Amino acid sequence: MSKSDKKAVVLVSGGLDSTTVLAMAREEGFRCYTLSFDYGQRAHAELAAARQCSALMGAEEHKEVALDLRTIGGSALTDDKIDVPEEETSGIPVTYVPARNTVFLSIALGWAEVLGAQDIFIGVNAVDYSGYPDCRPEYIEAFEKMANLATKSSVEGHYLRINKPLINLTKADIIRQGVAIGVDYAQTVSCYQATEAGLACGKCDSCRLRKIGFEQAGLEDSTRYISVK
Repeated sequence: MSKSDKKAVVLVSGGLDSTTVLAMAREEGFRCYTLSFDYGQRAHAELAAARQCSALMGAEEHKEVALDLRTIGGSALTDDKIDVPEEETSGIPVTYVPARNTVFLSIALGWAEVLGAQDIFIGVNAVDYSGYPDCRPEYIEAFEKMANLATKSSVEGHYLRINKPLINLTKADIIRQGVAIGVDYAQTVSCYQATEAGLACGKCDSCRLRKIGFEQAGLEDSTRYISVK
């Protein structure tokens, strides 16, 4: 398969990790088809960031799928009655969205079949992350196994790979690698409660991990914050 024939569906949220993964897939020679979700999340600015980063990185096509996960709630990101915590917490945080990655990967799998793509890229990380169960390597491996039982393409011998290039990297390592391949992190939005203009709160778990990553990488934090750095 020549480089020009390599297609990949890349899950993009507009945040730091998924934008780095998109840059990595592009560096590997994939023709990237980016996929994001309007699932009722608090931070709608991340959708604009996903569109912009996809365009800047030359995605072949960008799709935004509408899902209303607010109908089931259960997360601070999809239920306004649950506050986004601004202090560190133990255990699985209330920002965990039930079954989110399973839903997203399933739709990515369907699009990959339609495109004839054998690769899906996702920015899950099991080192500097919030403790979400659907970001663990064993979960991704189990989903890949399921995908290769459930699809017409796999029955015909075209096996699907779920690529997780960030899974064992620290946030600092992710940032260093991203900068090295041209990622402009000022264009990304990671904050759980970013303003409509994409300004980050600087206090939520996602903001904390991002700030620490830049500090440990020894690089200037280009994130646009509301007030505090």
